[in-house]
Amino acid sequence: MGKKIPMWQILICVVFTLGIIMYSIFLSYGEAHMPLILSSALVCIVAALNGWKWNVMEKGMIAGINRSMQANLILLTVGMLVSTWKAGGIIPSMIYYGLNIINPSIFLVTACLLCSIVSLVIGSSYTTAGTIGVAMIGISIGLGIDPAMTAGAVVSGSYFGDKMSPMSDTTNLAPGVAGSNIFDHIRHMVYTVTPSYIIALVVFFILGRGAAPSGEIQMEMKDVLQEAIRNEFVVSPLLILPVILLLVAVILKVPAIPAMFFSVIMGLFCMGVVQHISFGDFFSIMHYGYESISADIPLSDDYSVADVVGGGGFDGMLWTVSIVLCSMSFAGVLEVTGMLGQLVEAILKVAKTNGLLVLATICTCIFVNLLTADQYLAIILPGRMYRQAFEDRKLKAKNLSRCLEDSATLTSPLIPWNVCGATMTGFLGQPTAAYAKYAVLNYVNPIVSIIYGFTGFTMEKMTDEEYEKLIEMREAEAEAMKKELEA
Repeated sequence: MGKKIPMWQILICVVFTLGIIMYSIFLSYGEAHMPLILSSALVCIVAALNGWKWNVMEKGMIAGINRSMQANLILLTVGMLVSTWKAGGIIPSMIYYGLNIINPSIFLVTACLLCSIVSLVIGSSYTTAGTIGVAMIGISIGLGIDPAMTAGAVVSGSYFGDKMSPMSDTTNLAPGVAGSNIFDHIRHMVYTVTPSYIIALVVFFILGRGAAPSGEIQMEMKDVLQEAIRNEFVVSPLLILPVILLLVAVILKVPAIPAMFFSVIMGLFCMGVVQHISFGDFFSIMHYGYESISADIPLSDDYSVADVVGGGGFDGMLWTVSIVLCSMSFAGVLEVTGMLGQLVEAILKVAKTNGLLVLATICTCIFVNLLTADQYLAIILPGRMYRQAFEDRKLKAKNLSRCLEDSATLTSPLIPWNVCGATMTGFLGQPTAAYAKYAVLNYVNPIVSIIYGFTGFTMEKMTDEEYEKLIEMREAEAEAMKKELEA
């Protein structure tokens, strides 16, 4: 273990990291991989100069990567899922029938609502965006609607469900860290998410009214895409069955990776039995994605039919996995050397009122999301650091857990180098910077939460009896820890 690193050195690391990432994304080659590696090297050098050993920093990196391994496995599995579902005609069938039943003027509202319902039921923004979201992108291109807008609606809906579902990992993590009850936590989030969701739907309705091209052009694009799908695939309502089976599996609490891999098997079955694709092509499609035969059929100046019905694959997710590995290595070094904890403690010193405490909590969650690219760390670290501050102000734990979800969970897909932002880009094929401005719920909700903090609206306080009981529990825990250290 090394010594405490001076704050000015930590700030140099932070400014360098954010500066070089912004430069790379907006002025250089458009990606964050190399800046994150260089930033990790700088943090390691600073830590080493303060007496931290390499083996400690390496363990921190490995611990950070380990936290992301489930997400990486899901990403790779979804890559195979998308390619087999496209080649098997499952996603093309969803697009084909979706073009018939969805009204273009309310398409963005429909996409948001549909993703909200599915994500609320299954508790996974990843699964929702990787299946329903991919189909929504295809439908939007067929309708002539900007897919970046659609990606924003998909992200808003997917993260609404992820945030509010009792089956979601973050919905369980936030109250666990804050000391709240999950159902109290969900009920308390209704106050902030309801106005935010209504605002998002109104914005999507307004955007949708002017997003689609004229009726004649729209019908032409729709007809071209549907005809191309009919020529390339066997289309049937029965091909929607794998989607329903996947949703049922998740509702029955089958773990995500086995459920999705079962869906890959269903995709392979549809490829062979329904679409009559040779078994010899199965592995290449799973690995490199489905190569559509309709690449020469344009839908617009920017997209062809192949862009809608082709793609996916294990290989297509390796970019996303690599950014996750880079960002989590960087986060691991920051955490194990204590730099992250010192930054949070410094922010806590300015929180003199309830409103400032809520503002500090939400800003800290966003800052940790920016710096470490990990929404779990953005929930856990501020939750641990601010828990006593909320308790000392007699604020119930569900106030803290709501702040954690309103900020850490919802802002994570708005950051290009964050695990969630990179994942949404990988699934939806739209750069984070392109869809972020349309993910209305994700940036309105933290603002609403801050307003509630300053006005005191729904900021429930403990009774004197509850506070006295809390103090007794805190003293008992401190005494138990003291005895354990002396033993």
